[in-house]
Amino acid sequence: MRDLGASSGHPLPIAEAALALASFGRPRVDLGHYRDHLRLIARDVGRHRGAGGDLAARAGALNEIILLKYGYSGDELTYDDLQNANLIRVIDRRKGLPVALGILYIHAARAQRWDMAGLAFPGHFLVRLSAGSERVIIDPFHDGQICGAAELRDLLKAATGREGELLPEHYAAVSDRDVLLRLQNNLKARLLQAQDIRRALTILETMLMLAPDLAELWREAGMLHRHLGNMRAAAAALEQYVARAAEGTARHQAAAILQQLRTQLN
Repeated sequence: MRDLGASSGHPLPIAEAALALASFGRPRVDLGHYRDHLRLIARDVGRHRGAGGDLAARAGALNEIILLKYGYSGDELTYDDLQNANLIRVIDRRKGLPVALGILYIHAARAQRWDMAGLAFPGHFLVRLSAGSERVIIDPFHDGQICGAAELRDLLKAATGREGELLPEHYAAVSDRDVLLRLQNNLKARLLQAQDIRRALTILETMLMLAPDLAELWREAGMLHRHLGNMRAAAAALEQYVARAAEGTARHQAAAILQQLRTQLN
């Protein structure tokens, strides 16, 4: 995982990275079974009659194999269950969050050398399948629906709670590292909501392995360590934040807290 964080390469082996993240909480789980399952999905998509067709046919192949043959679906009933953002448990249960299902789509598509990426759509993870100038946007969570402008507006309203215009940034592709961070952020946010600070910090540390140059992650780690009374770890994390953050109020506040911690530790 640290190697992935140090690499600037794109794309990442996204499903393998997601398995590695999932295994942090399950160190005794043999990942061989899960890797074999991912290989089978990729193989079956490649053998599907739609694999040699246009984008709609390729999207159909992904949907038929992932959703119908292997039985994956979005977890509408227990959406906030932590298992929905852990790829090991998603494979076991055949259901998960949009981003977890999206990782399966990206993995299977790229195994065919198709161009697929996650999108920066707010509040709901989508994937984009491209070929030349043609593109289709797929919603893995909602039965692999192909999303046109009307569907995207509905999703945007559901995510933001209000009518809104579709903006170019909603369609922007994100890096695989950002997809994995989004996966982990789902876990972190739910753990923080449940006041499970220690486990949230563990998830945050995996995010720092993926993206050690993201200043905001260091700030959050510092504050969580401070909350738990880990003053040396808090100071170390805030030092990293101050070294990376742009000038501004947040940086000045963190620097003041860091100075307080140093005084306490001396």
